[in-house]
Amino acid sequence: MKYVYRTDRGKVRNHNEDNVGVYENQSDQILAVVADGMGGHLAGDVASKMASDLLKEYWQQVDKIESPDIAEQWLDEKIKSINEDIFQYAKDNQECQGMGTTVVASICTDQFLTIAHIGDSRGYLLNGDGFRQLTDDHSLVNELVKSGQISKQDAEHHPRKNVLLRALGTELNVSIDTMTIGFEPGDSLLLCSDGLTNKVTDEELHQMLVSDVILEEKAEQLINLANEKGGEDNISLAIIVNETNVGKVGD
Repeated sequence: MKYVYRTDRGKVRNHNEDNVGVYENQSDQILAVVADGMGGHLAGDVASKMASDLLKEYWQQVDKIESPDIAEQWLDEKIKSINEDIFQYAKDNQECQGMGTTVVASICTDQFLTIAHIGDSRGYLLNGDGFRQLTDDHSLVNELVKSGQISKQDAEHHPRKNVLLRALGTELNVSIDTMTIGFEPGDSLLLCSDGLTNKVTDEELHQMLVSDVILEEKAEQLINLANEKGGEDNISLAIIVNETNVGKVGD
């Protein structure tokens, strides 16, 4: 596996509430995480960092994920447990009340990837069939689009674009979406926060992933593009490529 991850404050926000990482278990399988925190000054930082740090801690204790069923169960159980931790932390710390975070996380093996998410951080797959979004935003605007009340074009500029219907840590019980798909040699996975997808189109994401530039340059150029288009939000991404040669580039 080759991978890169980056996070950037953007051009407007005075602090970064995103958290991103790519972690390895005892069999060198990959867990990639992007979390976009929310809920007041510093509280978003707390929620997203808790989500990423706890997933890292749990993942580094794993020997090997043997099957998609085990991967889906692991992500579902661990993310729900972390949800309870964040919810309780917010309850116990007044300055953090109402905090929460999106999470998109993927277990990547040399045969399959399993992705889990809550909120509007996204996962995309590039493979022999093309480029497509794997996740479905848990947002008010996305529900309006799916019900036919507004168009995708209307959604881009809707005044309630940032309203989430689900997030981690805001309620005691939460529903996590999980799915598994084949991960063949040469396939690429992109995980990102909405600071990227609100500024960079799917076509631009696709073109960057298929470009000939090195992996870390792809990450830098995507962040630069989001900033060039305004950079009003924090921008985070992780790219994982199923290749035999190992390369690691952090933030």
